[in-house]
Amino acid sequence: MEPHERTFPISAGILFGLGLGGFFDGIVLHQVLQWHHMLSSWYPVSTVENLELNTFWDGIFHSSTYLFVVAGLFILWRHAHRRHLYWSSRLFVGTMLIGFGVFNCVEGLIDHQMLGIHHVNETVPESSRIYWDIGFLIWGAAMIVGGGLLVRAGKKEERAQQTVARWKS
Repeated sequence: MEPHERTFPISAGILFGLGLGGFFDGIVLHQVLQWHHMLSSWYPVSTVENLELNTFWDGIFHSSTYLFVVAGLFILWRHAHRRHLYWSSRLFVGTMLIGFGVFNCVEGLIDHQMLGIHHVNETVPESSRIYWDIGFLIWGAAMIVGGGLLVRAGKKEERAQQTVARWKS
């Protein structure tokens, strides 16, 4: 890479998005709305012991999503110190949307569908839970598509800026 080329660290945005997706799930769905906890399909929160177990695993879950954000911050910081960072709102928001969407799709497929450890909304009748789970997956896929479109536009913008910088030098 030539010294005057500026780039945006895509992996940083994706890691931020993964972490923020986990924070949204853990804070909004687990704590505020109390629709589910990490293991609430396996251990319903109908006893103090099960609530304690779910709260512990919610904490483990929050800790892992926190690590995604720390890793994203580390990559962003390191990249910014090595070369002039190309600051692009499209790339930043686009990569965060991709990360958030990947979180939803992976978590939705593994935890909701394959393992069945919890569902998006366990306060509704069991027969309706699949609709909430499908909506969660659709929301994740939409974020991936929207984020991808923003990243494509941001990359085009980044290439144009690099071309202008080459002409000036």
